[in-house]
Amino acid sequence: MNVEQLSAVLSAAASPQRMAILNELRGGRVHLSELARRVGMSRALLYMHLAKLEAAGFVATSLELSQDGTALKFVSLEPFSIHVTIDTISDAVTHSASSAH
Repeated sequence: MNVEQLSAVLSAAASPQRMAILNELRGGRVHLSELARRVGMSRALLYMHLAKLEAAGFVATSLELSQDGTALKFVSLEPFSIHVTIDTISDAVTHSASSAH
């Protein structure tokens, strides 16, 4: 993992709103509109937060067709673990420095 990747992961996890989203997904996948209601935010704002969480590997989204042919978007939690030490940071900096040459 390089510095940019580590920074994206830490940034995605550092938001109280995104932590609330992750917490709501602990029980399983949720329809996007239901998730927006649960966390008390607009769907547009939820989409912005989900984009960061998905890019960092915390969540996955999927589309399904309902009986009437309507597309339904669901969000689910992906398994993850965050463990940051000085070695994690040092390795990220080293990988970024070596790829810059």
